[in-house]
Amino acid sequence: MMKVAYTGWTWINSRDPEAAKRLVEQSFKECKFLGYDYVENFAFIRDFYHENPQELVDLQKQYDVDLVNLYGHFNFDVEEALDIAKKQVDFLAAVGGKWYNCQNAGFGDDGPTERPTNTDMIDKMCYIVNTLGEYAKTKGVTVCFHPHYNTCVFSQSDIDYFAANTKPEFVSFCLDTAHTTLAGIDPVALIRQYGDRIAYMHLKDVDTYALSKAEGREKMASFRALGHGTVNFPAVKAALEEVGYDGVLCVELDRPEICNFHSAEVSRIYIKDVLGL
Repeated sequence: MMKVAYTGWTWINSRDPEAAKRLVEQSFKECKFLGYDYVENFAFIRDFYHENPQELVDLQKQYDVDLVNLYGHFNFDVEEALDIAKKQVDFLAAVGGKWYNCQNAGFGDDGPTERPTNTDMIDKMCYIVNTLGEYAKTKGVTVCFHPHYNTCVFSQSDIDYFAANTKPEFVSFCLDTAHTTLAGIDPVALIRQYGDRIAYMHLKDVDTYALSKAEGREKMASFRALGHGTVNFPAVKAALEEVGYDGVLCVELDRPEICNFHSAEVSRIYIKDVLGL
């Protein structure tokens, strides 16, 4: 049966180590209370625990949650990106995680947020993830690339080029229902197309009316808790079952509508009542 997770990075609003560790603990506590047995977080939390990974292992045991995934970001400096990511993969393996999500870090304020497929940029991402994926496999970790708005791997043509130039034995996908929707792609169709390469899933809803009125990065402000938008999640679940997926369904919401707890609660109720998980 598919496992239900929630992302905890939205709780982390401080980079002060002690404050950040309290927020990680709060995310574990609240997610477990709401019925999420699995959690993920951004890979930068390694900065707070790398001297004593056991501290994070003990925190998982205290709240009876499994930190299954860390999420990293690559710039276009291949050597630097690989150095950071390998350290994050090592840390993830040390604390018991199995999946490493990753994406291009995006372009900030440098130019348009949506751009034609750029194979030179994507080639760098392919080299990084092919190399990292081979390394991670020796650590028992699966590298899952996440197509994402305002990055070089976002549109259907970007995804197809990336898939054709990465090694399935080392590189899987984390597909995201909201970013797929922003790209004008039916998430159900994309799941069916790349079902054999999906190792992790992100679930977010989209208010398509708000999306139609938004420009640039504000399109991501149209993301919603599950059931508060128009994504057909029963069809998404059915497509995942069709391709034999039985992994993690991780709910993520970049900008909680009220607070992290409320959004996580709304989505957990939806998953239980509508998806039966």
